[in-house]
Formats: sequence, C-alpha cells, structure tokens
Amino acid sequence: MARNARHEMLAQADADDVARQAFVVALKQGLNRSVRSRNEALYEAIVEPGLRVHAAGADPSREAIRDAMYAESSYRSWSALARGAQELMWDAVGAPIRRERDRLEASARRLASERRAGGSLELDPSFEPPRGVTAMDIHLQPGGYALDLGDGDIMAGALYEAGGNIYAFGQGIGRSDSKAAHVQRYIATRWPDFRPRRILDMGCSAGSASVPHALAFPDADVHAIDVGAGMLRYAHARAEALGARVHFHQRDCTATRFPDGHFDLVVSHNLMHESSDATRRGMLRETWRLLAPGGVFVHQDVPLRFAGLSEFRKFELSWDTRNNNEPFWEVYANADLATDLAAAGIPAGHTWIGHLPQAEGSLPWFAVAGSKPCE
Repeated sequence: MARNARHEMLAQADADDVARQAFVVALKQGLNRSVRSRNEALYEAIVEPGLRVHAAGADPSREAIRDAMYAESSYRSWSALARGAQELMWDAVGAPIRRERDRLEASARRLASERRAGGSLELDPSFEPPRGVTAMDIHLQPGGYALDLGDGDIMAGALYEAGGNIYAFGQGIGRSDSKAAHVQRYIATRWPDFRPRRILDMGCSAGSASVPHALAFPDADVHAIDVGAGMLRYAHARAEALGARVHFHQRDCTATRFPDGHFDLVVSHNLMHESSDATRRGMLRETWRLLAPGGVFVHQDVPLRFAGLSEFRKFELSWDTRNNNEPFWEVYANADLATDLAAAGIPAGHTWIGHLPQAEGSLPWFAVAGSKPCE
C-alpha cells in the first residue's frame, strides 16, 4: 500500500494548500540534501582545527563540537531554517484539517457506526497516556500524539498522517515506501510459510501500518494499540474507509492486558525511537509474553545507531533531540538492543538485529526481529 493512500478521512486540500505543502517539501529536501551536507565541510575546514588547537590536539567532545558549531552563523542559519520548515509543515497540513474538522469528525462517526470493514474501537476513559508522550509535542506536532479534544475528536490522527507524509517526502522517502511492506517482505523471505492468525500492531498511531497488515492477511484477527484517544478514533475511521478490519484499543505497549501467547505476529513501526529505555524494554518483555509458540515479532524503526560513529556524526544526528522535540532520539541511538532482547527472556539464537532490505526510494529501515520456538 502506498504511503499516501487516498481515503475519506483525508482533508481536501485546495490549490493554495497544495502549493504550500509542495513548498515545504521542496524546502525540506533542499535543506536536507544540499545545505545540511555543508555542515560537515564547515566542521572539517574551520571548527575542528580550532577545537584541536584549544584541546592540544585531542579529539573534541560532542559537547565542545556542539558549542562551536552553534557559534557559527551559517550553522545557526541552517538549524533555524530546518526548525522553521518543520513548523511550516504543520501549518500547511493543519489548515485544511481545521477547515474540514466538522466534516472529518462526522465521517469518523459514520464510519465507526457502520463498521463496513468489521473493525472496532475500544477507548478507556480512565487511561492516562504516559508522560513520555504527553510532556512535549513530539516532532512539534500541535497538541502532541496524545491530543484529545473530547468525544469525536480526530485531530491527532489527521495531523499525524498528513504531517507524516510531508515529513517523509521532505526526507526524500518515496511515495510507495510502506514500512509495513518492508516488514512483510522480510517475513516472507525468512518465514515463507508463515500465516499469522492473530496480529498485534504496537504503537499504531494513525494506523498506517495496521491497515496494510490487515489487507495482506485478510483472514487474520488484527489488533492495534496506542495511547491517544484522538489518534485511535482517526485510525479506526481510516481503516474502515480503506476496507481493513482492525480492532483498535487504547492500551500501553508494556501492559497490553491480552492473554499469554495470544498473537502469532507482533509488530511495531517507529515506536522504539519514541520510547524511553524502560518502555522499550517493557515492550520487548510484553512481546515475548504475547507470542504464541512459533510466533514472529518484528519491531521496525529508523536506521539511527550511534555505535562506531564519530563524535561529529553523533552531534549532527542528534539535532532532532534539541530542535524537533525528540526526547528519546539519542536514547534509542545508544540502546544495546541485544542486551534488551536477552533481558526480555528472548533466546539469542531466535533473534535478528539489522537493516531490512532497502527498496527503491526508501530508507534502509532498521529492525529487531525473532521467533518463538514451538513447544
């Protein structure tokens, strides 16, 4: 399924909206492809020699690199433009969503009541989203991932899908780059006879991966969990609009309340880099508890690993922590995932850590995966 699948729950952009969004994509691509590469040249030609003089030739620390780079006007200009482009992105996608909010909420109510695809939505009024999600607007998304403006609200999901598409295109990711499809191809290659009967998508957000899994395995019972009510209302309506039978639940990935051994396939998509160490480790323990014998798990994420990188590259990649409200960006980049898997009780001989095969116009997505031995 294409990243930008068309469906009823998308706000209809007018000519001005389209032009603004195209400008944001072009601005982001220019900043990422052309201008950002000059930061390293600036460091090598000017900043690093100066740091080594002051440090008597020693390798500069990341903190020293950061202070010196931010002292350079050209780096500050790039950083300000990159932050501004992210803010412009939310303005560009938010305008049509706000304009069509009444129509979108009415469509969500109708789709939820009709249940033509057979999915469902379970919200918990007593559920409190974790502070790691509510403390800031991650990726600068207005209101954050757990935004809930009351009964019928779908703003968080609508913003997430529309903003996520623009963000991906601005990074140069192709329109056909489906993270779910990457995971499915990996599973088909490693376990060609695998046919899951029950699937769980952890941290499903707007359901953009839950739907492809439901469509790829139409006989499976597909469940998806997230912590935001507004996100889940949108995800449920979106899935119904696309004809995908998915059961959405407002639950925590570290304590899902599903029975032991309930799922044949457990997946997540870009959840690890949005999680604290405690949450990521709890998710892995819960994954292993939930898997049936012979079951498979694949937790896919961005290819962000600090091991073996220079201090400058670590500094450069950590821009999102300071400027894009990514509190766990570096936590994930420094994570010892092999140790986390072992601590979750998952046998080393049944796990895999690495990059998924890269498709045209995609990132070399990263994943931790494995299977549970048959009893």
